[in-house]
Amino acid sequence: MITGIEIKTRAAFVGGALFGDAGAYERIDGVASGLLDPNHPANQAIALLDKAPHDTNGMVSYRTDFILLRPADAAKGNGRLLYEVNNRGRIMLFNNLCAGAVGNHPVKPADLGNALPLRLGFSLLWSGWDPGAPKATGLSLDVPAIDDFTQPIREEFVSGTRLGVHEAFKLAYEAVGPASVTVRRTQMAARVPVASDMLDQRTVRPLAPIETGSIYEVRYTATKPPVLGIGFAATRDIVSSIRHHGTELLGRPVTHTLAFGISQAGRYLRDHIAQGFNADEDGRRVFDGVFTHVAGIGRVFHNTPFGQPFRTRTWHEDHDFPEVEFPHSSAPMDDPVTGRSGALMRGDTTDPLLIETNTSTEYWQKGASLLHTDALGESDAALPANVRAYLVAGTQHGGKAGMPRDNGPCVYPRNWHDPMPAIRALLVALDEWVVSGRLPPDSRVPRIDDGTLVTADRVAFPAIPGFVRPHAANDVSPLGDWTDPHPASKSYGALVPRVDADGNEIAGIRLPDIAVPKGTFLGWNLYKPPYPDGELADRDGTFLAFSETEADRAGDSRPSVRVRYPNGSDAEAIRTVTAALVADRLLLKEDAEHFTC
Repeated sequence: MITGIEIKTRAAFVGGALFGDAGAYERIDGVASGLLDPNHPANQAIALLDKAPHDTNGMVSYRTDFILLRPADAAKGNGRLLYEVNNRGRIMLFNNLCAGAVGNHPVKPADLGNALPLRLGFSLLWSGWDPGAPKATGLSLDVPAIDDFTQPIREEFVSGTRLGVHEAFKLAYEAVGPASVTVRRTQMAARVPVASDMLDQRTVRPLAPIETGSIYEVRYTATKPPVLGIGFAATRDIVSSIRHHGTELLGRPVTHTLAFGISQAGRYLRDHIAQGFNADEDGRRVFDGVFTHVAGIGRVFHNTPFGQPFRTRTWHEDHDFPEVEFPHSSAPMDDPVTGRSGALMRGDTTDPLLIETNTSTEYWQKGASLLHTDALGESDAALPANVRAYLVAGTQHGGKAGMPRDNGPCVYPRNWHDPMPAIRALLVALDEWVVSGRLPPDSRVPRIDDGTLVTADRVAFPAIPGFVRPHAANDVSPLGDWTDPHPASKSYGALVPRVDADGNEIAGIRLPDIAVPKGTFLGWNLYKPPYPDGELADRDGTFLAFSETEADRAGDSRPSVRVRYPNGSDAEAIRTVTAALVADRLLLKEDAEHFTC
C-alpha cells in the first residue's frame, strides 16, 4: 500500500503549450512511499520479501519515483489514466509512439511529436519498478537488499552491441571472491577460459583484448540481492492508489486505467498479469486495459533472487537467461514440453482487456507465434474474447520513425519501416474497448490453417544477389537452471510468417510501405566482421530495395520499380490501402494523410 506522496516539483508542461481540447498540461515529479506485508496473500509471490528488513510491525518499506502529466484544467481531461511502464528508466511513449524526441525531460512541444495521448486528454503516469535503472532518469525504485544472502550466478557480456564497447565488465551484483571468465565466438561454440582480474567487487577485466561481438560469460558468487519483485507491487500500489484516492492529485476521479509497454516494458506487463499483480491488495483490478508492443512471448528476469531484468533473450545474446516461460499464450492450453497447463490470464475479474502487437523480429527471435498456437506449433489457438493479437508485417523490433537505413553492424541495410501508425490506431481502439465496450479490430496474425505461418526452413525468400538466409532462428525451449544452463531436450514449436514473391510477409497489418513496397522488409539481419560473421544479429531487420529498372536487376527475381509502377507513381495504390486501413480502424485518419500527401 502507498503510505505517502511527496511532490518535489510541479510546473507547467513544455511552457504551457496547448494540446487540442485538453488544453495545457502540468508536470508533477515526486516520490511515493509504500509498505508491504509479507504475509498478505497479494504479496507472497514476491521472492525474498519474507527475508527483507522490516519494521516493528513486520512491514517492508520501499520508495518509488514518479512522473505525472495531467491536464491543468482537470475538466478538460478524459478522466482516464494511461500508465507507461518505463524501459530501463526511459520514457518511450513520446519518442516511439509519438515520433518525438528521446528523453524523460521534454522541454518544447516538438519533443512530444504528435502528442497523441495528450491530445486525447489522458493523464499520464510513470514510476520506478526496476531498482537497477539509472537514478538519473528520475524513475528509480529503492528497495531493501538481503545482506547475508549469497548464490553462485552467471552473467554475459557482448562488446559493441547493446551496451556499447566494454573495456571491463561491470557486474550486476557484488561478488564474494574471484570470478571465472570464458569466451565463445557464437552462441553454439564451446566456451574457452579467459584470464582476468577483479578490479573491485563489481568489476572484472579480461587480461587479453576484448573481442567485438563475442560472448563473454562471467561466473561468480553474488551477494546482497535487492528484493526486485517489489517492483511489481510498487506499480500495482501507485496505480491503485491514484485510481481510488487520487482525486486531489489529478483534480478529478479516475474512471479507467490503461497500461502501455514497449519491449522490456511489454514483457514486464505480461509478467505483471501472469504473476497476479493486476489485482491490488483489496482484490480490485489495477489495469482495465493493457497494450504490449514487441514483447513476443517474453517476461522479465525480475522476481527472483539475483534477477537481471535488463536482459533480453535473442539467438546470439542472453540466449540462456530466463525470459520464455510457459504459459506463453492468453489461451488456456496444455504444455507437453513441461507437463504443465495454464494461460497468461488468471481467468477472473482482474484480467484486463489485452492487445499484443509484435513485429517480424519477435517471430524470428522471440517465439511470438506461440502467442496464438499450441505449444508444439501444430495448430492455431483460439484467443479469449478479451485478447487481440497483431503482427505488424515487415517491421524490426525497434521500429519507429526515423530508423537508420545504413548497415550498422550488419551484412544488409537495416529495416526502416515505422509500425507506429498502426500502434497509435490500436491504442485508440483499446481505449474505446475499455470505456465503451466497442470491440477492436479482429486479430491479424499469420496462421497455420491458411499456410501463412510456417517453420523457418519453409520460408521461400526471393532470389536476390548476395542474399543469404539465416542459419538459425526460434530456438525456444525451457531453460532449466539459468545459473548453469544446458541444452534442453525438448523445444517449443515456434514458427515464422510466410512471405510473398517479394519477400514481404503476407499476413498481419500491412501498412503502405509493405502493401505498396519499394523493397523487401525483413525482421532479421546477419552480423558482419568484426562481429561474428553470419550470426543472426540482435533484433536488427533488413531492407533490400527493388531495382529501379529491369536493366539493373540481374539475378534478382523481384520486378523492378519501373515495372511495378509504370506511371512513375504509387499514389493511387497507397490511397486504396490507407482507405482500407482507416475503415478497419488500423490507421488513424491523421496518419493516413501523411501517407497520401
